[in-house]
Amino acid sequence: MSKKADQAVSLFKQGFNCSQSMVATYGEQFGLSREQGLKLGSGFGGGMGAMAETCGVVTGAFMVLGLKYGSDRTSDNEAKLNTYKLIRKFAKKFKDRNDSITCKDLIDCDISTAEGYKVASEKDLFSTVCPKIVQDAAEILEEMLMEQKSCY
Repeated sequence: MSKKADQAVSLFKQGFNCSQSMVATYGEQFGLSREQGLKLGSGFGGGMGAMAETCGVVTGAFMVLGLKYGSDRTSDNEAKLNTYKLIRKFAKKFKDRNDSITCKDLIDCDISTAEGYKVASEKDLFSTVCPKIVQDAAEILEEMLMEQKSCY
């Protein structure tokens, strides 16, 4: 595991959510402070606001890809389309490793309900399942960030 992947997993184990762990770890190299990354990712944990939808580690990685490759001008359609393509590429690579990008599928528990969240906590899924998911996402993201060429 790389130093950055270790850092993302460490942040998660410290109690930050999966999205925060990704954005705070990788956002700094693109001008986002650690604190800004933690704040930006704070609402995306647990599958976006604990709705058990798209995993927060995936949305965090999407944000980081946007920081590197995204457009900041309406006229930059090429960057926008390239970013969309990279998002789909990340999602495919992540699904190849984990079969899904959805929180409830990844941890096999619907934490959007009080009962589901209780079950996930009792089974310690956040400590036993999620660190590997964070690591997988970090490894995929690093690989993509190191690629010199865009997808076009």
